[in-house]
Amino acid sequence: MRTAVEPWIEEPLLRFIDDARVRLAVLLESSGRVLAQHGFTRAIDVMSACALAAAINASAAEIGRQLDGTPFTTLHHPGQERQIFLGVLPTPRGAHVLLTVFDEATSIGLVRLYFAELTARVAAATPPAPVPTPAPGLVDFETDLNRNLAKLFGRI
Repeated sequence: MRTAVEPWIEEPLLRFIDDARVRLAVLLESSGRVLAQHGFTRAIDVMSACALAAAINASAAEIGRQLDGTPFTTLHHPGQERQIFLGVLPTPRGAHVLLTVFDEATSIGLVRLYFAELTARVAAATPPAPVPTPAPGLVDFETDLNRNLAKLFGRI
């Protein structure tokens, strides 16, 4: 199963999955909001993976800052049958986190190689962040408030 929340993510992520031959992958914002997933069959598993990945990323970043002054941006855990790789992808919209699970069909070297390519593809494909527009009437809230209070109390 392959699902992407935003269409610009789908092509770079599918290419990474196919090239790196990973079993599971989830791309999320650093807050834990899922952007795309591959290989999960239940929504609860995706939500759990996102929550854990966001927590691991935040913890690793802080540990890296405390130890070396720079956050850890990639983590690898080799298991008996499966391995986990977690990496941060910087984009114009902020950092995204990729959590992937793979087995003997690939290696950590290939996952890292294709992760570097994915980072470049996602950065290039990311649309610019929308420019926030102030809500009407809130452009100069204090000036409007003072003028309206003066009118209300008959000072104008």
